Amino acid sequence: MPLRPRPGREFVLTLSCPDQAGLVHAVSGFLVEHSGNILESQQFDDRLQDRFFMRVHFDVSDPDASLERLSADFTPVAEAYRITWRLHDASAPTRTLIMVSKYGHCLNDLLFRRSTGALNIDVPLIVSNHRDFEPLARSHGIPFHHIPVTPQSKAEAEAELLELVERFEIDLVVLARYMQILSDDLCKRLEGRAINIHHSFLPSFKGARPYLQAHQRGVKLVGATAHYVTPDLDEGPIIEQDVLRVDHSHDPDELVTMGRDVEARVLARAVQWHSESRILLNGHHTVVFR
Repeated sequence: MPLRPRPGREFVLTLSCPDQAGLVHAVSGFLVEHSGNILESQQFDDRLQDRFFMRVHFDVSDPDASLERLSADFTPVAEAYRITWRLHDASAPTRTLIMVSKYGHCLNDLLFRRSTGALNIDVPLIVSNHRDFEPLARSHGIPFHHIPVTPQSKAEAEAELLELVERFEIDLVVLARYMQILSDDLCKRLEGRAINIHHSFLPSFKGARPYLQAHQRGVKLVGATAHYVTPDLDEGPIIEQDVLRVDHSHDPDELVTMGRDVEARVLARAVQWHSESRILLNGHHTVVFR
């Protein structure tokens, strides 16, 4: 288990901007001026888009170098280079709302990783359109909020969800096999801070029992995709994907078990990278500093 960042002493700066000379020098110079010591630095130059991306994890020795002061002092640098940026305390957990329906493998995996410290997330509540996993939430000491959804109540249900997001100051919404399609308006309200997971058979095997359909077609790979939620169903910027090789000896139930395992792993990686500010949006793509 890696060492936890020291509260108020370690920070992560992420940025993107038009590519130009002097960017790395400007950032490193700012850190030197503020007693910063770089612990990890990654950068990517998208030559096709002429855009620069960077993530810097650093600590500071100056006891007066607070998040507020660093942010205020970096603002002129950002303005000079037209930088879109974010600076945060590396130790601060990501406040995460998890949504689930009737399949609990991803939810259970996220809660276990959180409980062991593998994920630096704080889960103030779990939301579901069913009550199946209320006991699981209770076993982890997390409030469970039941929001039933029908075609007639969908608008009211989404309004209730947004109210919870605002009230609990949620940073990230995770659709851990939440089997409801979000409205375009809700997707736009949660842009860049909602992650979904689905099996990689989409769009070939839509609808009910996709693993049975896959078995009937004799697939050789099963997999999963984690992506940010957008109004385009299951077509948001991809964060992570993984696959497992299968063959004729695997029956449909075995494919389901294997598929759920890869779904849980892929979603956990996506949540971890988001919580560590390792993902930067680049149009319809993502830059992932792993």
